[in-house]
Amino acid sequence: MKILAIETSCDETAIAIVEASGIEKDSRFRVLGNALISQIEIHQAYGGVFPSLAKREHAKNLVPILEAALEEAELLHEDTQAISEEMRANISEMLAREPGLSEAFFEFISECEPPEIDAIAVTAGPGLEPALWVGINFAKALALVWDKPLVAVNHMEGHILAALAQPEAPSTKLETSNKSQIEKLEIKNIEMPVLALLISGGHTELVLMRKWLQYELIGQTRDDAVGEAFDKVARMLSLPYPGGPEISRLAEEVRGFTKSAESKVGHVGHNVGHAMSDIVLPRPMLNDATCDFSFSGLKTAVLYLLKKNPEIIEHKKQHMAHEFENAVTEVLWKKTARALEEAGARTLVLGGGVSANTHIRRTFTKNMSEEYSNVTLRIPSASLSTDNAIMIALAGFYRALRNNVSASDSIVANGNLSLAL
Repeated sequence: MKILAIETSCDETAIAIVEASGIEKDSRFRVLGNALISQIEIHQAYGGVFPSLAKREHAKNLVPILEAALEEAELLHEDTQAISEEMRANISEMLAREPGLSEAFFEFISECEPPEIDAIAVTAGPGLEPALWVGINFAKALALVWDKPLVAVNHMEGHILAALAQPEAPSTKLETSNKSQIEKLEIKNIEMPVLALLISGGHTELVLMRKWLQYELIGQTRDDAVGEAFDKVARMLSLPYPGGPEISRLAEEVRGFTKSAESKVGHVGHNVGHAMSDIVLPRPMLNDATCDFSFSGLKTAVLYLLKKNPEIIEHKKQHMAHEFENAVTEVLWKKTARALEEAGARTLVLGGGVSANTHIRRTFTKNMSEEYSNVTLRIPSASLSTDNAIMIALAGFYRALRNNVSASDSIVANGNLSLAL
């Protein structure tokens, strides 16, 4: 089955074409085409994603990246296509709220033959609703003109399946040097229950999957999501957007200084240690008897500390980033460990953009090997941690296996779409 997947939930416009086969517990995927345009530079001036700009950029980017993905997949074949006036009118109405998109759509579609795909998957939520609608309406238009079924996908389910997917083992020694090997994934040998820690700019939650595609929410943030806290603290430290990578970069510098203090920097090592010791942040709800999180208090503690000691921004910015990242990671791990115990999970996955954080990945890998060696840890590659269309294709395939195909008019954008029913 060939799935064309569309992702526009936030500030990445992405389209992928994935060939999928198998069943839920044993499936294989080959990425035929993958195109993505990030809007980070556009939103940096605002210190975060500006929804109307994200919507505009998605409308501008969708046709070019569709063409790029189809061309990479060798599914782009030029041929003049006649579009009836009735269909043209219907599609124009679908895309009416996206300036310039219908014109670009018709120009492209009328000059290429329908590709050999079996279904179109599109993110329906959660995310920014104006951005989601652009992708949904574009998918509806493609489904209409190409006569293909539509599959609505939950963005967070995509993150879970992307974490469960592993690079397919090469069948021969020669294949290991083949570029296409990087584009092959498989989901197999998954022990249930699966516990997923989903951490991003909009989500911090622990979700349990006892059976395939059946989810139970067992812990969530009571205020800020962890990615949101990273961005807000980064702004307090006068760091550019997105804040997570910047905080991680500074924190890693401190860890590097600490490790090499004796051998590389001599007495500076003592200064570094002293500078670190006078910045102490709380670990919110660390010992609370639930699997819930709270990061608002941690963010506020940073704010008060900076107001009291403004020199931190100039002279100890790295150490504040280090302590903040340590606090976040400690809370994430403690709550996840509690959930592992309570749920009896056999597999743990990390998903969402914050799962790309180096220290979080390192801490979870170390702690799992030392404390839960009987539980399998699955963390996606960095490219599959952040928003992408490959994960939407995986989720689209799993939903198509269950015949969860949607009528075009039934798919709506839902910014707060939940996995757990």
